[in-house]
Amino acid sequence: MLVNGLVILAAAALIGLIIWWFFGNFQKSSQQADLANGRQEGQVVVKGGYEPEVLYLKQGVPAEVTFKMEDKTACLSHVVFSSLGVDKDLSKEKLAKIQIPTDKAGEIDYACGMGMFHGKIVVR
Repeated sequence: MLVNGLVILAAAALIGLIIWWFFGNFQKSSQQADLANGRQEGQVVVKGGYEPEVLYLKQGVPAEVTFKMEDKTACLSHVVFSSLGVDKDLSKEKLAKIQIPTDKAGEIDYACGMGMFHGKIVVR
């Protein structure tokens, strides 16, 4: 009887943890790209995810985002911008640069190769 109660309690705790992990409202880190000489540059550190998770760019100013690879996880070895047709292998270079179009305002989502980690670029 005690064992059954402990199993039910452990299962309920595990279900609660799963719900929190997938549906929790976590604070996303964000940053504005640096603007200099008519260009803007942002950096995203890849280490157990993306930092910052949201990068803001100014519309109409040429932009380049550098992904700084600090993780050996296979999943994070690629960054995929499906809307831009970009699939960049980050394991080949420590600093990978990607040109981001800023001609129109909007959000550009990206993810790791397996779609488990996500980030976003917001052009405004």
